Amino acid sequence: MKIGIIGAGMIGGTLTRRLSGLGHEVFVANSRGPESLRELAKETGAKAVTVKEAARAGEVVVVTIPEKRICELPKDLFAGVPGSTVLVDTGNYYPRHRDGRISEIEAGLPESRWVEKQLGRPVVKTFNNIYAKHLMEKGRPASASDRIALPVAGDDPEAKAVVMKLVDELGFDAIDAGGLDDSWRQQPGTPVYARDFDAEGVRRALAEAGSKRPAEFQATDKSPGTYAKPA
Repeated sequence: MKIGIIGAGMIGGTLTRRLSGLGHEVFVANSRGPESLRELAKETGAKAVTVKEAARAGEVVVVTIPEKRICELPKDLFAGVPGSTVLVDTGNYYPRHRDGRISEIEAGLPESRWVEKQLGRPVVKTFNNIYAKHLMEKGRPASASDRIALPVAGDDPEAKAVVMKLVDELGFDAIDAGGLDDSWRQQPGTPVYARDFDAEGVRRALAEAGSKRPAEFQATDKSPGTYAKPA
């Protein structure tokens, strides 16, 4: 499969390594341009491209950049991209640490629904609740007793099925977490966030999630700060 990845940070770089290793044809981009990705491309065999090229790379495009940077993407980024192309959002909103205040999310709009509005295309939400190191190292065969499960939320059953298949290839059980309006159940501060649960544990954690955003993931008048000193 041809896969575009927009963002080469912790999750983007990990997905570039893992998906290339599985034999997928990966096209990776970041805000600094292809030359800055030369070493990653050499290491993985992925092709370093521009953001617009990554958006047009193939059947799946993963957007994995800080929430505050979503609005900086070109407004026509996905113009002309086939409707069958599946967009994956891995992002999380960290208002006190990095992103500052995004009013619609603060008012209760699920993070990925906000991302979808900015991109102008439907998205599938996954890879946001797992540490990059665990995504890199903890994939297991389907028969393994210690296999981790990941929630996958989205409105289009066909698009979600494509993403769930990729999750399985990477060595994780893919759990249908409902539509995108349900994706708040896997946002920061929820029971499933940053936890390595099995399939039953993920389902239970999603069911136990509360809709009120924890204070540590709400903006303040001083937001944003840093990860070391949240505002």
